[in-house]
Amino acid sequence: MTRIDFHSNVPDKINYACRLVRKAYAANCRIVLLAAPDDLMTLDAALWALADDAFLPHVLAGDALAAQTPIVLTDSDAAELPHHHVLINLTAATPANFARFERMFEVISSDDAEKDAGRERYRFYKQRGYVLSHFVAEAA
Repeated sequence: MTRIDFHSNVPDKINYACRLVRKAYAANCRIVLLAAPDDLMTLDAALWALADDAFLPHVLAGDALAAQTPIVLTDSDAAELPHHHVLINLTAATPANFARFERMFEVISSDDAEKDAGRERYRFYKQRGYVLSHFVAEAA
């Protein structure tokens, strides 16, 4: 069963997601990042600029190298994904195929509408018996 970690009150979701990716990649995880279409290219650029001394190999879902690349970015819940180890959800929706993943991170900002959507997703998972953890990001 998918283990789900909620990270709430996040001031900068893109930067926070990049840090999660760096940590998961260092632990030899294969990662999928699900983001809104408007955030996808920002996320891609942020992964390139994260650190001068660390390379986080990533491609967009559907790329010919996706199966060999440990980090895949997508804005589509229906995308063909080459692996199902870790999912990082940056959207306000419940991913349709989250149960295929071993672990999922829900990243939620301090925006009221996003917090409400996050609470709905938390209730959704809890009612279905998923193991949930909740972490509150400290204000900068």
